[in-house]
Amino acid sequence: MLLSVISGFVLACLAPWLQRVVGRGAGAVLATVPLGMFAYFLTFIGRIADGEVFHEQWTWAESLGVRLSFYLDGLSLLFALLITGIGTLIIFYAGTYLHGHEFRGRFFAWLIAFKAAMLGLVLADNIISMFIFWELTSITSYFLIGFDHHRKVARDSALQALLVTGGGGLALLAGLILMASVGGSMELSTLLNSGDVFREHALYVPILLLLLAGAFTKSAQFPFHFWLPNAMEAPTPVSAYLHSSTMVKAGIYLMARVSPAMGGTELWMILLSIFGGTTMVIGAYLAIQQVYLKRILAYSTISALGVLTFLLGLGASGAPGDAELSIYAAKAFGVFLLGHALYKATLFLVAGTITHETGEKDVTKLGGLSKAMPLTAIAGVLAALSMAGFPPFFGFLGKELLFEATLAQPSLVGVMTGATVITGILFVIVSCLVALRPFFGHAKETPKHAHEAPFPMWIGPALLAITGLLIGLLPAALGEPLIAPVVASVLGLDEPVELKLTLWHGINAALILGTIVLSVGVLAYFGHRYIMAVLGKVDFLLRIGPAMWYEKALAGMLDFASLQTRILQSGYLRMYLMLTVATTVGLVSYSLFQISEFSIIPEIPPTDQWGHLLYENLYTLIVAGLILTGTYGAVHSKSRLTAIAALGVVGYGVALLYIIFGAPDLAITQFLIETLTVILFVLVFYHLPEFPKISRPRERMRDLFVSVTAGVMMTIMVLLATGIEPREKVSDFHSAHSVDLGHGRNIVNVILVDFRAMDTLGEIVVLMISAIGVLALLKLKSRSKGEKV
Repeated sequence: MLLSVISGFVLACLAPWLQRVVGRGAGAVLATVPLGMFAYFLTFIGRIADGEVFHEQWTWAESLGVRLSFYLDGLSLLFALLITGIGTLIIFYAGTYLHGHEFRGRFFAWLIAFKAAMLGLVLADNIISMFIFWELTSITSYFLIGFDHHRKVARDSALQALLVTGGGGLALLAGLILMASVGGSMELSTLLNSGDVFREHALYVPILLLLLAGAFTKSAQFPFHFWLPNAMEAPTPVSAYLHSSTMVKAGIYLMARVSPAMGGTELWMILLSIFGGTTMVIGAYLAIQQVYLKRILAYSTISALGVLTFLLGLGASGAPGDAELSIYAAKAFGVFLLGHALYKATLFLVAGTITHETGEKDVTKLGGLSKAMPLTAIAGVLAALSMAGFPPFFGFLGKELLFEATLAQPSLVGVMTGATVITGILFVIVSCLVALRPFFGHAKETPKHAHEAPFPMWIGPALLAITGLLIGLLPAALGEPLIAPVVASVLGLDEPVELKLTLWHGINAALILGTIVLSVGVLAYFGHRYIMAVLGKVDFLLRIGPAMWYEKALAGMLDFASLQTRILQSGYLRMYLMLTVATTVGLVSYSLFQISEFSIIPEIPPTDQWGHLLYENLYTLIVAGLILTGTYGAVHSKSRLTAIAALGVVGYGVALLYIIFGAPDLAITQFLIETLTVILFVLVFYHLPEFPKISRPRERMRDLFVSVTAGVMMTIMVLLATGIEPREKVSDFHSAHSVDLGHGRNIVNVILVDFRAMDTLGEIVVLMISAIGVLALLKLKSRSKGEKV
C-alpha cells in the first residue's frame, strides 16, 4: 500500500518530463501506473469479502505517536478502486482533452499528485498521516481549479475552495487530536473499537462537531455547498475526478470511517439527517435551474453528497436494537456511493466531450448531437438512465434501497420519505437535461462543427456507463463482494455481513415510490420551462444564501487586514520598534502579574557587610558604570560614529561581565560579535545621510516611557528568575553531556551547533535570506543606474 501511494507522488514529479519526452501519448503512458494500482487492489476483493483486513506500518515520528500506517478494509478498498480505476480513465481522457495546451505537463503533475494524496487519505490509519493527505488534496485541488490562472474567475474559485475546505481542515485537525487524546491512540483502527468511550465522554460533542465541520466543508454540505459549483472553472477532467467521485467524497469517507466510534447517538443522527437531507433537496433544486452542463452536474453532485450524508445519519450505528435499521442504511450508502461515482464521472466526461467538440456548454443551445456523436450519446444516455433510477441499472438499485432505508425509520417517516421523493424527481429532470436535451431533438448550430470525439475521450465514459449497467444486471456477482465489506466497515463489525443484492425486490412500497418518481420526473422535464418560470419569481432567495455571506466575510477580512496593515506597517522603523517593545511589555507584564508566589524584593544584607560586599563586587560595579556611561552616550550623542562607539562600549562591557562571572567562552563570542557589529555599523552608516534633527520633547518623552517600561519589565523578570530555584538546571545538563552527546568541550559551541542546532540553522537561513535580499536590491539599484546612463 505504501508503494502505491509513494509511486503516485514520484509519477507526479516525473509527469512534466514525460510530457516533453512522449508528447501526445503522455496521457496513455501516465495512465498505466494507476491502471496497475487498480489491478493490484482488485486482488484484495475476495479476501476482504471474507472478512480480512490488512495493515502496513512504517515508523515516522515515533516519540509523537506519528506513523506512516495504512489500513485496508471494505470501505477503504472501495474508495481505492474508485480512485485508481476512474483515475486511469481520467488521465487517459485528459491526454487528448488538453492536447496542445502549453501547460499539459503541469496539469498531469497536479492531477496525479492529487490522486496519490487521495489514495493516501483513504488508506491512512494514523490520524496525523490522514490529515496530511487530507490537506494535500486541498492544496492540489487549489492548483487544479485555478489551472487556467489567466482567468480571474478561476483564481477566485480556487481560492474559495481552498479557504472553505482549509478552514474545515483546521477544525478537523482539532477534532482528530481530541479524539486521539480521549481514545489513547493515534491509530484509527484502534480508536474505532472505543465507541463507548467516546460516546460517554464529556468531549464527545466538541469532537463530533469539529469532525463534522471538516467533513461538511470538504463534501459541500449545506451551508458550505457554494464552493463546489464555482470549482467547475477547472478543466473537465478535474471536475469529473475531484468533484464527482473522489475529493468531494473525502468528507463522506471520513464520516463513514468514524461512524463506528462516533455514531450511535441521537446527536449524530439528528445532525447528519438534517444537514444531509437539506443538502440533497437544495442541491437538486438548484441543479434544475442551471443551463451550463457542468453546473447542472455540480449541483446534482451536491445533492448526491447530501444523500450519502443523510444515509449515514439514518443508520444509528452502535445503538441497541437498531442492527437491522443500520444495515438497511449502510447497504443503501454503499450501493449509492458506487453507483453515483460511476454515472456522475461518466456524465462529467460526456459534458466535457460535448463542450470540447461543439464549443458550446449551454444546454438550451444544444440538440440533435446523437447523429454526430453516437458513441458519446450512448454513454451519456446509459449514465443518465442510471442516475434517474431506471432498471436494470445499478442506480435503480441505489434508489430502491434509499427508499427502503427511509421507509424503515421509526420516526418522521413522512418527512424523510418526502425529501427523498422530491430529490428523486429532481434527479430525473437533471438526467434528462444533461442527456436527452443535448443529443435528441432538432439539431442546433454550434460554434464548432460537431463530430465524434477521439477514442481516448469516449472510451472512458463508455466503460463507466457499461460497468454501471453490468453491476445492475449482476448485483450478486459483481456488487455484493464490494458492498458487503463496506457495510461491515461502516457499522464497525469484525465479521463479514451477509448481504443479498437483487435487482427485483418484488412489488413493495419502494418500487411504487420509484415508479411515481420516474413518472412525475419525466413529466416535469417536459414542463421544465414552466417550472423555471415559476421558480424565477423566488430567484432573489438565491442571492442571499451562504455564497453572499462568504463574499461579505472575505471582503470584511480584507478590509480589516488593510486597516491593520496601515497601522502596523507604517514604514517607520521607530514605530515598528515601539510597537514590538510595547506589545512584548504588555504581554509579559500581564503574565508577571499572574505570579503571586514569588517576591521581587531582594534580601537586603546587614549594614556592617556593605563594605565587604562593595569590595567583592568592585569590578562588577565598575563595569556596570561603564555600561551605563556607554548607554548614556549612545542616547545623547549627535554624532553617528560617537553613538556607534558608545554602543560598542556597552557590548564590550557585557563581555567583561561574562568574564567576571566565569564564562570566558561566552565572553570571547561576545567580543567577536561586538567587534563585527561595530565594524558593520561604521561601514553602513558611512554611506547613509546625516542624522536629521533631534526629536521633539514630546516624542522623547514617549520614547522614554517605552524604554523605562521595558527596563522595569526586564528588571522584574531578572529578579523573579534569580528567586526561583529550579529542580534541575539546564546548564548542568549541558556541562555534563557536552562531551558524550555533543562531542565537544567548548560548551557554548556545543549548545549552538548541537543542542540548539535547529535554532542556529534557522538564524543562518534568516541571515542568508536577508543577504540575498540586500544583494538583489543592490543589483537592482546598479541596473537602474545603468539604464539611466
